[in-house]
Amino acid sequence: MRAVILILILAVVALIVAVASGLINIRQTRSAEAPAVEANAAGVTASGGQAPAFDVETGKIAVGTESKNVTVKVPAIKVERPVETNATTDNATR
Repeated sequence: MRAVILILILAVVALIVAVASGLINIRQTRSAEAPAVEANAAGVTASGGQAPAFDVETGKIAVGTESKNVTVKVPAIKVERPVETNATTDNATR
């Protein structure tokens, strides 16, 4: 349950950031109207009403590569092995 709530919170935050940064532009094109509700002896009837309509424009993000040569300096790595000293070899030569 906590995971679902966390995911919903993250989705809402992502939507707020997208709208605030201009990546998504939402405009309402048609307003909402509530239906007319009547209650009588036969029951409750509802008629009319209108759902709102929205126009959504999203930004475009282009991802690609550039076709120009670039020189990148790469550090040189030099590995030196430790000099092996053998105590028994030194004692045998004396």
